[in-house]
Amino acid sequence: MRHTDVYAISSKDIVFESFDGEAVVLDLSSGKYFGFSDSGSRIWQALSSGVDAQALIGLTAGASTIGPAELEGFVSQLLELGLLVGLDAPPQPLPDELLAELAATSEPLTVNVHDDLADLIIVDPIHEVEEPVGWPAVKQAS
Repeated sequence: MRHTDVYAISSKDIVFESFDGEAVVLDLSSGKYFGFSDSGSRIWQALSSGVDAQALIGLTAGASTIGPAELEGFVSQLLELGLLVGLDAPPQPLPDELLAELAATSEPLTVNVHDDLADLIIVDPIHEVEEPVGWPAVKQAS
């Protein structure tokens, strides 16, 4: 039984990067990628780094406050999509800079699922481009 709502990235196949403050998460096993709203990006950063979800309730996100139902729905979606898993570990502290970034957001918590590039990502998720072959290069079975 978990004593806190601490989460971690579900597998090594889930990778993410932040671009201009917005997180883009890629599931290398399915080829799907996920885009978050500005507030969703900050909550993703907190949750994926081990911050207790309960510590996020009541925080200011733009002109509103993060409520329990809103956060629970967002976390449930991340769990259902296979991006996070529950973790039985002590929570990490919420960084002050993340608090300030969250307060500066303007969009509600959302995650968008994209699968338009799934076939290409599955064929060659992390690649090095070879001059004569180009990309994507389908790997031949040995």
